[in-house]
Amino acid sequence: MNVFFEESGDFKVGTVLSQAGEAYQVELASGKRSKVKSKDVLIQFEKPEPEALLAAAKGIAAEVDLDFLWEVAGQEEFGFAELGAEYFGHAPLPFEAAGLVLALHAAPVYFHKKGRGRYKAAPEQTLKAALAGIEKKKQQAIVQAGYVAELKAGKLPPSMQPLVHQLLFKPDKNTIEYKALEAAANELQTTAQRLMLSTGGLASPKELHMSRFLFEHFPRGAGFPAVEVPKAPADLPLADVAAFSIDDVTTTEIDDAFSVVKLEDGTVRVGIHIAAPGLGIRPDDAIDKIARARMSTVYMPGDKITMLPDEVVNAFTLAEGSDCPALSLYAVLNPQDWTVISTTTRAERVPIKSNLRHNDLDALVNEETLASGEGEYPHKEELGLLWQWALQLEAGRMKKREAFGLKPEQANRVDFNFYVDDDVVTIVRRKRGAPLDKIVAELMIFANSTWGKLLHDSGVPGIYRSQGPGAGGWNAKIQVRMVTHAAPHQGLGVDQYAWSTSPLRRYTDLVNQWQILACAANGVTAPLVAPFKHRDATLFAIVSSFDAAYAAYNDFQQNMERYWCLRWLGQEGAKQVDAVVLKDEIVRLVEIPLVARLAGMPQLARGAQVKLDVVRWDEVDLTLEARLLEVAAVAPDASVELEEEEEGDTGEAALAEVVEAEGVVAAVTSEAGVEVPANAGTTPQAQVAG
Repeated sequence: MNVFFEESGDFKVGTVLSQAGEAYQVELASGKRSKVKSKDVLIQFEKPEPEALLAAAKGIAAEVDLDFLWEVAGQEEFGFAELGAEYFGHAPLPFEAAGLVLALHAAPVYFHKKGRGRYKAAPEQTLKAALAGIEKKKQQAIVQAGYVAELKAGKLPPSMQPLVHQLLFKPDKNTIEYKALEAAANELQTTAQRLMLSTGGLASPKELHMSRFLFEHFPRGAGFPAVEVPKAPADLPLADVAAFSIDDVTTTEIDDAFSVVKLEDGTVRVGIHIAAPGLGIRPDDAIDKIARARMSTVYMPGDKITMLPDEVVNAFTLAEGSDCPALSLYAVLNPQDWTVISTTTRAERVPIKSNLRHNDLDALVNEETLASGEGEYPHKEELGLLWQWALQLEAGRMKKREAFGLKPEQANRVDFNFYVDDDVVTIVRRKRGAPLDKIVAELMIFANSTWGKLLHDSGVPGIYRSQGPGAGGWNAKIQVRMVTHAAPHQGLGVDQYAWSTSPLRRYTDLVNQWQILACAANGVTAPLVAPFKHRDATLFAIVSSFDAAYAAYNDFQQNMERYWCLRWLGQEGAKQVDAVVLKDEIVRLVEIPLVARLAGMPQLARGAQVKLDVVRWDEVDLTLEARLLEVAAVAPDASVELEEEEEGDTGEAALAEVVEAEGVVAAVTSEAGVEVPANAGTTPQAQVAG
């Protein structure tokens, strides 16, 4: 005897070897033996042979007219044998019955299974809906296949053009557009991003990186709604100074300027003048909401996305030839030892005589010309006095750092300026600690520290940058944190440090400016009138939001700097490049701030000079592949301090924290050489994401 039975949702046939109670011992055509319960047996037959019956049953199932079968079935539950008699017009033969079972089982849209061999026809409306869904899927499959064919041919289907960013960065994986993109990419053995580039969905890798960032952080676009430009109070006093700023040539948001006046008693009064949008913008007004949503200007080589609309920036930037609203910090100094005799803070209009640019003055203003008095350049006398004070400020911070148990800051690091014109990038090396940089840095640190103390002494909360045990607990890694109370910044060597000198660029500085203005105008009553009070939940939320936004913007800036570094390699036709060892297998190119890991590189001292053979780079993945060619036979520079940032933010200390030139990226180190090891002949590969 043979049986047709159901096992684990599948239908099988076999020959019965024996029967024990309610179970059969069945041998399948493969020779495998299986125990089959009698309730799972649907048909018992003698002829034909099991495999012949199954083959015939499949033929019957393929020929069954499901629509006619559904009409014959009626609306009552039925067994397959009963329906077979109606459908075939006679009691079904074994192979016909088996074929009917296969047909019923394969058509769940038409027939709902109710038990072993028992079914019920689907209601008419349910069937119509299901058939419509099947037809829709068939049509979608045809459309999808068309999309795949177009993509593989290097064409982007018109319906996918408005969906490019959505498909790449936040896709609905159930759409036919995404399925087509994924299928085409798989068949071409590429990625969706590269496929979009090859089909013209994205114009370039630069657009890819920009679009990803904008999609996530500026989903409504980087533009601004129409706003009414606020005005500073008309009764601000006019300062009796001729102030000047020092910035990179690309800077448009000029936040800070300086003035120097020799007083009759022999002292010197230095003015640090900060643009004061806080005099016009008020908490919770329309422009404040825009600034709070953005939190900071976003910088990238050759471009930026400003925190404030251009018309607002233009109303408050410290532009040459204008009397600009400003928050001024005046320090009266003893020129004998450059000690601070007194400080005063006030809001006023400040005449800006000059906007000095690093690009014009760097070659003229250096330590040698400042010491000798040689050369002619604007504000020469004032810059000479500011340089002397800056040196004293730096020395005082270094003593404070030592008191905190930290090493002095390193002055041998290198910065890089990126300039992009019509997609051609120029990367310019600048030694960190140049006099103009140091002047700006030290005076900004002084202002932020002094105003931080003013807020603390006035009992008004602010937003501080803190580095030290107080920021993370005695056993925490020392790192910079943002807090709302005064606390030391050990890396900078100051007792407190409140970001206050870039209110056109950073929202934290605008918040602090409101608080400082309240202190300057109201004295002891400042805590009552300051916009933010102690333990203000809004202030804590601002700190949290700023941290998140600033980190994301910084990551994006670094990605774009990596992109432009790779573009520079192609632009310059770089085949072999010099690099310096940072740490272990990490190297950095000498001419540009591109860092690479050379897996398997022999152990070399920090600062060792090496030459690399550039194999290839990828502007989409931002990767570089290179081989080590040789190691320079030069003694290492003992002053190179790499990857030892005092477990924290000493890279922010001095210039990296406050250099106001836009587009400047701090390099990891300066370079030096090293003895060539005897076994330095290998050529490891470098695979690096920047």
